Amino acid sequence: MRPAPAPGPARALALGVPVALLAGAYFFQYAVGLAPCEMCWWQRYPLFAALFFAGLALPVRRVGFPLVAVAALCILASGLIGGFHAGVEYGWWQGLTACTGNAAGEGADPLASVMGAPLIRCDVAPWKLAGISLAGFNFLISVPAALAIFVQLFKRLGEWP
Repeated sequence: MRPAPAPGPARALALGVPVALLAGAYFFQYAVGLAPCEMCWWQRYPLFAALFFAGLALPVRRVGFPLVAVAALCILASGLIGGFHAGVEYGWWQGLTACTGNAAGEGADPLASVMGAPLIRCDVAPWKLAGISLAGFNFLISVPAALAIFVQLFKRLGEWP
């Protein structure tokens, strides 16, 4: 049995999309000053995993195919979480958590850290462009990108004898 074909352009997308989305997220966090809410972090975790799997696929030619597929699934998961988060921001449905931000580090008075922590709400979009929040953009970018990766992978699979 022959190994799976090399992932080709799908590998570049699987690496480039999470890099771009995480770069954008950190730009808005540190340059613009928009602190992420809990659901914003939920969107980042699958992107970190996608980077890991896509990064593993870089040095290997033939085994990269399943790694890129897993990275695409991670990107899709991030996009779907982003879609859910956008729905919470737009008031289409209720969120799952209270989204109250992070408490202070160890050694701090827990009550003081909770009382002094800024409230970062998941149901309020702190930034929009043309009525689309950052979570909405994550959905609009991640889902089509994941689908494009799968299309590229299946095209390669079709060439596989």
